[in-house]
Amino acid sequence: MKAQILSFHCVLRNKLGTVISSTYSQDVITCGPKMSLLRGLAQGLMDLKKGEVRKIELSAQDAYGFYDPALLLVWNTDVFPDSSPPRIGQSLPVRDKDGQLRQFRILDIKSGSVTLDGNHPLAGQDLVFEIEGVAAREATPEEILEASTDPVPSYLN
Repeated sequence: MKAQILSFHCVLRNKLGTVISSTYSQDVITCGPKMSLLRGLAQGLMDLKKGEVRKIELSAQDAYGFYDPALLLVWNTDVFPDSSPPRIGQSLPVRDKDGQLRQFRILDIKSGSVTLDGNHPLAGQDLVFEIEGVAAREATPEEILEASTDPVPSYLN
């Protein structure tokens, strides 16, 4: 399993066929902690060649996990300074019950309370990645070393 540097077009759909996003990703490495891909997606991209088209399906468990209701928090609006009122959709770093920093999104604001969600927006969804390789090459030893020595905090995975 050799590390690659890939550029590709991707259409992301849920299992019902609804398009979630469409992107062009350039110079993505397929290994190491610095890798910005889901592990299952990275495995599905191994040995991708220019012009090759692949359909990679990931279950919710292998993508962003199942939706966890325990990651819903309700805070009093008093915790927000008057100079920075909360906004729906706003993302905030919050320490979870294990002390790890995790990104939470504001889902709802009601009289005196704010509902925060620590689940990834795609948690609980089976995903289908439609990939077209634009460019592919073997990663250099320097790129592999760089990807291995710049760890991503666990709460961002």
